[in-house]
Amino acid sequence: MHSSAREHLSDFQAFIESSPSSYHAAAEVARQLEAAGFTRLDERQPWQRAHGGQFIVRDGAVIAWLVPDTVNQLTGFRIVGSHTDSPGFKLKPHPTSSTHGWQQAGVEVFGGPLLNSWLDRDLGLAGRLTTFDGQTHLVRTGAWLRIPQLAPHLDRSVNDNLHLDKQQHLHPVWAVDSDTDLQTMLCEQAGIDPDELAFCEVLTYATERPGLLGAHEQFFAAGRMDNLSSVHASLVALKDAALGDDIAVLAAFDHEEVGSSTRSGACGPILEDVLTRVAAGHDITGDGFRAMLARSTCISSDAGHAVHPNYAHMHDPGNRPVVNRGPLLKINANQRYATDAVGAALWKRACEAAEVPTQDFVSNNAVPCGSTIGPLTATRLGITVVDVGIPLLSMHSARELCGVDDPWYLSRALEAYWAGA
Repeated sequence: MHSSAREHLSDFQAFIESSPSSYHAAAEVARQLEAAGFTRLDERQPWQRAHGGQFIVRDGAVIAWLVPDTVNQLTGFRIVGSHTDSPGFKLKPHPTSSTHGWQQAGVEVFGGPLLNSWLDRDLGLAGRLTTFDGQTHLVRTGAWLRIPQLAPHLDRSVNDNLHLDKQQHLHPVWAVDSDTDLQTMLCEQAGIDPDELAFCEVLTYATERPGLLGAHEQFFAAGRMDNLSSVHASLVALKDAALGDDIAVLAAFDHEEVGSSTRSGACGPILEDVLTRVAAGHDITGDGFRAMLARSTCISSDAGHAVHPNYAHMHDPGNRPVVNRGPLLKINANQRYATDAVGAALWKRACEAAEVPTQDFVSNNAVPCGSTIGPLTATRLGITVVDVGIPLLSMHSARELCGVDDPWYLSRALEAYWAGA
């Protein structure tokens, strides 16, 4: 592993540990941006002309931008899009229940987690609590929960035909012979009066620390790399960026795993709101703003799939990317990814400028292709978008696997893109 890749990976590990929920991820991005000299703006107030670095936080999303010294009729936006949320389980209202002496938590499946990977893991809770005065409070617990699997002695077919009913089989246990309410304990953890709690948005996360593995330490295992790998890579790149002529924009959306149709998701207006207001601060409005969008581009960065050696037949036979050989250029004929020829050329210029390898990913025709914020952004703004991301094994697992070099490669390529490659 290159020394810079090791340093990047160590920083990435700390970022993951600070980001057990999308709200924590947004807070951590904000903290690092402020430490780097960026100014936080309030969406509810008018904005002055943008100089240097600025950002906003909307719920679990962050939009940040870095303005060059000169903004004129040739300036465009260079956007890197990602998302802060990851699949898991979200607490239902009135989550506390008692069954046969056990206290369990009522949870709802969030996104598309690889369900069996969450069994028999130590789980914490993380998210935000809102009080009646409208204030939000981040909360995070240690290992409070576990979804226990049925022993094979009680189900001899479990290794042949595991079936998990989402309502019946995925209730975590968190106590025994207790009359304590789970939401009350969360309030105590957050330091608020339970009588003041109006609502909670809290999800599970696996508490096991990220770490290196492999005989030669070539692999890195952690939860939520889909898609904190891209959020972190873009954050590092933005802080280190030597700008070209365009305005650099980091767009870390929330709710990608559940369709993006929220006020902080890629289907919502958050990015367009920011771009409109930043341009207006430089007296670029109306037709001038539309021309500015036509000069703009976006790299949609979301984790992709490495070839699985035990299931190689599920991958395209001619395109089988491997970890540590560079981030993926993601391609789909039906535009589940937004990549086209112009965007692909843009990405390859960035990789060449950064001296970073890249690999192509395309789905097997018999396997449905997932999607990203890329097509949503292209549709909403009408700009050129290319889809990329680091290759993973076990995507949507409670613990995913990547190569140790690929997060660093991705960050370097994004930095080159923002520099004008």
